[in-house]
Amino acid sequence: MPQTIVVKIGTSSLTVPATGNLALSTIATLVETLTDLRRQGHRVVLVSSGAVGVGCARLGLQERPRSIALKQAVAAVGQGRLIRVYDDFFTTLQQPIAQVLLTRTDLVQRSRYVNAYNTFQELLRLGVVPVVNENDTVAVEELKFGDNDTLSALVASLIEADWLFILTDVDRLYSADPREVPDAQPIALVQRLEQLTELQVQTGGSGTSWGTGGMATKIEAARIATGAGVRTVITAGAYPRNIDKILQGEPIGTQFEPQPRTDSARKRWIAHGLIPAGKLFLDAGAVAAICQLGKSLLPAGITGIEGEFNASDAVQLCDLSGREMARGLVNYSSPELQRIRGRKSDEISQILGYAGAETVVHRDNLVLSN
Repeated sequence: MPQTIVVKIGTSSLTVPATGNLALSTIATLVETLTDLRRQGHRVVLVSSGAVGVGCARLGLQERPRSIALKQAVAAVGQGRLIRVYDDFFTTLQQPIAQVLLTRTDLVQRSRYVNAYNTFQELLRLGVVPVVNENDTVAVEELKFGDNDTLSALVASLIEADWLFILTDVDRLYSADPREVPDAQPIALVQRLEQLTELQVQTGGSGTSWGTGGMATKIEAARIATGAGVRTVITAGAYPRNIDKILQGEPIGTQFEPQPRTDSARKRWIAHGLIPAGKLFLDAGAVAAICQLGKSLLPAGITGIEGEFNASDAVQLCDLSGREMARGLVNYSSPELQRIRGRKSDEISQILGYAGAETVVHRDNLVLSN
């Protein structure tokens, strides 16, 4: 049965660590694997890092840029080279590709989110393999994805993928970094992310001097993707053919089981596309009403507010300990909420001087956290 598959490959797998030059044999194998999947009828999206690393090699830089302006300039140099290499390899196999560069703004704004969804669907309908990267040249720091692990998870959520494969420089998730702890235990299946805390998994930092992600970002990506109903796999980037083997049922890499999928595209956008601008702290009654009864949030249940936000911004809904239990779109700004928090809905118009919504966050604009 045809499936929608997102494959993310990191800089550590795409480049030779010592030089930052492209690992052409790995790229060739990856392209052959993805083209084979397309010919089997699957819909395939590739999320590729490497623009900054390739740009550094092209310009003779010995280390990753630290300033935003230099990084953006280097990414502009590297992205052209990277997509040229992909296009040459895919063209040899008669597989059309498309370059898709995204910023977080493309997912934060509802109209652009829908636009991105429609574009991906049309490309996949045409049999094209979209090659996705963050648009580093124009992205501002506060609206960056931060790493392509997160980007790949958000793309998988956006297009309602069946699988997300994160190709990296280790063959699977371990209880600790196997490069430093020889007896680290491999983890084949994660049914719920709380398992990792129970197993005291050490996630470590970035694997190479050229990459931005570490195992922590991959686990966060798995949290986003599985929360959107996408089965996620961490496996070795040096062996792209493992993707097909895993699809055939071989126990390779670490798999994260998906949660039941939220059917509403709008709710997936709220859960995964938006960056919360603040937090609302709720009493036990409000937490129970939202989590157990599916109710909207009323001002009476709010005990505290953190951050500055406007009406229609996304906020986190937290219990009194600060644990996020939901997020949603708020009907009032933070100054307005400071005045009406803890009060009954029928007092709102008297306090604010105008008639507002009875709910602070309506249940149609609210998504429970994993």
